[in-house]
Amino acid sequence: MYSPQLLDHFEHPRNAGDLADANARVRVENPACGDVLELAARLRSGRIEAIRFRAKGCVPAMACGSLITEMAGGLTLAEAAAIRREDVVQQAGGLPDASGHAAQLAIDALTAVLQKAG
Repeated sequence: MYSPQLLDHFEHPRNAGDLADANARVRVENPACGDVLELAARLRSGRIEAIRFRAKGCVPAMACGSLITEMAGGLTLAEAAAIRREDVVQQAGGLPDASGHAAQLAIDALTAVLQKAG
């Protein structure tokens, strides 16, 4: 049902937890399913120096939280803003149709944290 890549991010999440010296924090919720994704980032000189996530929800939501931090960490704000839902789905090795909301939640959280930089 889930790809090996998605399961790997769920079972071995990258960048999970809080980031004490974050200068941008967001919490995004999907009211339809109850998934919650929090991103905390340290943004300096137009770049994401560090990024962490905390998630509550389905397996894909938690895995996409891990994925988005891995994809965006170290990028410039412009490069991170160019990440699309389809990129997250591809990195996840695909998502079941009913789980596409997880990739969108990750993109919504990333967009919100980048807006804090502006």
